[in-house]
Amino acid sequence: MDINLCKIIDFPKITDPRGNLTFIEGHNHIPFDIQRVYYLYDVPGGAERGGHAHKALHQLIIAMSGSFDVILDDGKNKKRIHLNRSYHGLYVCPMMWRELDNFSSGSVCMVLASNKYDEDDYYRDYAEFIQAVSTK
Repeated sequence: MDINLCKIIDFPKITDPRGNLTFIEGHNHIPFDIQRVYYLYDVPGGAERGGHAHKALHQLIIAMSGSFDVILDDGKNKKRIHLNRSYHGLYVCPMMWRELDNFSSGSVCMVLASNKYDEDDYYRDYAEFIQAVSTK
C-alpha cells in the first residue's frame, strides 16, 4: 500500500451555542463499514502505542480529547501526523505500520475499525512486515 492513501478526513461539524456535534457514517464519510470501536486513554507520559500493521483492517483514528501523533510507515516512506481535533480523523489503510506517541495529558484516542478483532490480521514484527510489503 501507498502511504498517500492514508489521509485526514474532515467530518461534519454542526455548530451550536449549546455545544457542537460531529457525526461519522460508514461508507459515507469513511470508506468502510464500522464493525468495532475502541479507545485509548490514561496513556502515561512518554508511552507509545501501536507498533504493528494490519493485513486487511481499515481504521480511522480520532483524537477525541487532547492530542497525539501517528507515525505511518508503508515500508518505503514514513509520515508523522499530529491529531488534535475531534472533527478530523486519520484514515489508515491496510498494510500500513503505525505507531502512536506524544500523547498529551488527558488525551483520548478513538479508533473505528472495519472488522472485529482478529489476531491473525496483525503484523507485530517490523521485519516480517517489511518482508511482506517487499514481496507485494
